[in-house]
Amino acid sequence: MVWKIATFNVNSIRSRLQVVKSWLERNNPDVLCLQEIKCRDEDFPFDCLREAGYEAAVFGQKSYHGVAILSRAKPDLIKRGFEGNGSDAEARLIAVKIGALWIYNTYVPQGRSPDHPAFQEKLNFFARLKELFRREHKPSEPIVWTGDINVAPEDIDVFSPKRMEGKIGFHPLEKQALAEVASWGFTDLFRQCHRDVRQFTFWDYRLPGSFGKDLGWRLDHIRATECVAKALIDCRVDAALRGEPGPSDHTPVLAEIELDRIGA
Repeated sequence: MVWKIATFNVNSIRSRLQVVKSWLERNNPDVLCLQEIKCRDEDFPFDCLREAGYEAAVFGQKSYHGVAILSRAKPDLIKRGFEGNGSDAEARLIAVKIGALWIYNTYVPQGRSPDHPAFQEKLNFFARLKELFRREHKPSEPIVWTGDINVAPEDIDVFSPKRMEGKIGFHPLEKQALAEVASWGFTDLFRQCHRDVRQFTFWDYRLPGSFGKDLGWRLDHIRATECVAKALIDCRVDAALRGEPGPSDHTPVLAEIELDRIGA
């Protein structure tokens, strides 16, 4: 059985609902992780997405942040936030267990600038995330970690490494913090399939003509433990969606995984 697992920073689910529904119809993923939904749980469009065939696990917040996981199958378990009970001050992490597979969806803080207190909060988020995985899981388990991770890890992941060096999203401390979490046991699925491909997932609204000129960053990732990575068929970016009407500033990433090979 092949499963499609995708991630997409929608930059407001209510503003982008028709974009999401159309993308679901065209791509038919089994799981879609959403970030920056920008609404409270009670304002999330559950009924509309249920009509499209998806259950929704949501950890929302008024006007800012917020994460959700849409799935064809009803999750066996749902955890909201680092403690699992939705007590976090900001809604940035949600996880579901479907069968044997855990799926973690994160919206990592952007960090504002390296000299801003929010930058340390970003580094702390990564540290807490690694501790969560260390405390609650083993690298031998089938786990997918995905979302808007807000770090471009390599030179090939930004449109201009020289221009971006030391800036937010490409700062050495951010890259190291991401690498520390990955070292627990996560493989970058896009890079596993496309070692030398220059492909972005985010084109800033504030940079005129950024998409047409391909001035982007690869900030959205799907990572997985070894047993899942070995079952990977493909991982790709749907860049075309960024050029369609009413786009988010991000675009989806989609991985295809042969579940039978990992026993999930």
